Amino acid sequence: MAESKAVPDQSPIWEPQPQAAAWLARQTSRFLDRHSVAAEFAQLLLQKTGTRLNDWIDHLHVDNPSGIEQTGYVREADGWWVHPAALLPPVCVTSVPRLLLRVDSVASFASANSWRFPVELTGEPGDLLRIAFAGETEQAEFGVIERRGCNVRNAAAPPTDSERVLAEKVHERLLLRPRNFACHDDAFRSLQMLLEEATAAVGRDLACDLFFAAERSYWQGRNSVAQLQYSRQNSLGLGWGNHDHHTYRSSRVCFSRLIALFETLGFVCRERFYPGHGAGWGAQVMEHPICPIVIFADVDLTEAELTGDFAHQFLAPANRLGTIGLWCGLHGEALFEAGMHHLECQFDFDAARSQLAASGLVSMKPFTDFPFLRQCFTEGERWQVAPGRLQQLVSDGLITAEQATEFARNGALGSHLEILERNDGYRGFNQTGITEIISRTDPRNR
Repeated sequence: MAESKAVPDQSPIWEPQPQAAAWLARQTSRFLDRHSVAAEFAQLLLQKTGTRLNDWIDHLHVDNPSGIEQTGYVREADGWWVHPAALLPPVCVTSVPRLLLRVDSVASFASANSWRFPVELTGEPGDLLRIAFAGETEQAEFGVIERRGCNVRNAAAPPTDSERVLAEKVHERLLLRPRNFACHDDAFRSLQMLLEEATAAVGRDLACDLFFAAERSYWQGRNSVAQLQYSRQNSLGLGWGNHDHHTYRSSRVCFSRLIALFETLGFVCRERFYPGHGAGWGAQVMEHPICPIVIFADVDLTEAELTGDFAHQFLAPANRLGTIGLWCGLHGEALFEAGMHHLECQFDFDAARSQLAASGLVSMKPFTDFPFLRQCFTEGERWQVAPGRLQQLVSDGLITAEQATEFARNGALGSHLEILERNDGYRGFNQTGITEIISRTDPRNR
């Protein structure tokens, strides 16, 4: 059974949705029978990236929705079918079937694949929503979609030329934002001001989309496994369109400010996690209502803090650091100088692990291995630790002099790529498994 139990009781408890997933699989199989380019591309995805077609589906149109009412899908006022309890794409009923995969850039997709099959782009560079159709489109439409700060159900009018230029400027400012500050107050004040300016310039949802594109870029620059996997996915012009969630580690004193900042970007708090006695950590899951982005924000916690809303209450410094607090002490806040702890993407679990291993990149032992959820980290990227951070940690009595010497000599675990496989539309997390991997990646454990 699922290990993911939310705290408090009113938080959602996710369960596998096999009936809905099976219905969607039948629709996808039927579509592939009707579109040879889509069928061929599904094979390319597995061979070249270790991913499955369903790991990329943004939405689909079907011409025969028979049986959908019995799966848990709900028809909304605009005619789209959505599944509130499953991580499955929305469905629209039309006369011509359509299946679109979510990518970072339709132009990159066209550039990488136009020699394989004809590609027709819609829209203009800088549009919030663009589609590239691949192969023949008479009987069925297959392609990719690039959407920035919108979804297929609420696409805005095309921006003006000046708005396109402004979006590029905002993106560059987010890519190049300062990350090193003398104190946390200065760091949060700077980022808050930058996000307020970005939101005023391009709107909240596009600012959110551009911010996380920049976050992935910064993380990727510090993780060699991510660089390899990105190059593999971009050989097909895909980018990180298969991302599942972004993980931010935070010190206790910064956690409520981290949550508040993400809420200004439109994120809504979903389930909270606390695995129980002695685990020493908790997490707040956040989801954006428009952008396809999920955040997993974790922090050191005591058992006594379980009963409170730890995501919105100030957490005083602790006299002992858990794995997450030590990571922040060694490298800095994930929101600032350290960058994300990891990006988790959806894969064919066994294919991705074996393909990375063939390139000499080792994956750690899986910490979740359910039929509906499989997870593991790649071996961690080891980062050098600034001497000033080590001196401060020793001075505060949070690490020993011997540990400081070890970190100075060998560095400390910094970031990972997480390999995840979801089945049966399961959208939750495994608390027991996460506790295990947090313990296994504690920098004090050699």
